[in-house]
Amino acid sequence: MNIFKGRKIVIATAHNKEEVIAPLLEEALDVAVIIPQNFNSDTFGTFTREIKRAGDQLEAARAKVYAAMEQEGVDLGVSSEGSFGSDPSTPFIQSNFELVLLIDKKHNYEIKGHYKTSKTNISGEYVSSIEEALEFAQKIGFPKHGIIVRKSDKNHNKITKDIHTEADLKEKVTKLLSSPFTKKVFLETDMRAHKNPTRMQAIELATKDLIKNIKSLCPDCSAPGFTIIDYEKGLRCSHCKFSTDTPLYDIYQCNTCGYKEKKLVTKYGDFANPQYCENCNP
Repeated sequence: MNIFKGRKIVIATAHNKEEVIAPLLEEALDVAVIIPQNFNSDTFGTFTREIKRAGDQLEAARAKVYAAMEQEGVDLGVSSEGSFGSDPSTPFIQSNFELVLLIDKKHNYEIKGHYKTSKTNISGEYVSSIEEALEFAQKIGFPKHGIIVRKSDKNHNKITKDIHTEADLKEKVTKLLSSPFTKKVFLETDMRAHKNPTRMQAIELATKDLIKNIKSLCPDCSAPGFTIIDYEKGLRCSHCKFSTDTPLYDIYQCNTCGYKEKKLVTKYGDFANPQYCENCNP
């Protein structure tokens, strides 16, 4: 039984995220999507750092979706929240981690979808001429991807967003460079979803993960959202048969009743590659 069928669901966004989220939810859950009017998601934090994020990534997503549900008077909502930073496994590569969160107040469900990727154009650098500004613009895929111009990466007051053309970019950079005592200005990629198609693709994939998790039902209580929370290592090496750090079991848990279950990991095959074995490669 589809507990979401025919219900209204609000997408807590001011940056056109419904373009990728709504079609997927409508098809998978048979819901009626609502886009909140005059919803200011910037109050929960901005990528340009004028407003600090409200808590961590999950807390900010929760705050957004509850605000949108209250505004529209519905008990079902979705929000998304993105973060960027160095990947612990590859410190010199920036990664994008997208969270899409569904809250169902009627049944007291909270279900998450995630997607992590190193495919991101997040970047920022100082420029001292129009030529350098245009080089940066070309590198990050402007004008399909937005650019933000600011006096410095520490200055959160003089920020120019929504630059649509090369002429507009030249004008804004020239104006700032002509300010007294200004030899260079800071350019950065606009990471708001409606100004960054690369990020929008990651949000779409996180939404697909959310739908997969919604359709994963708990074997004990039948609630949606029976998802992987951890893993147990120990897959044996194909050469020496010693246990390795490669996952052997995924650990699933129900977010509603707490039921846990281990499932055998199959994506690595019957044995681990010897290159990941501490006995073969100490």
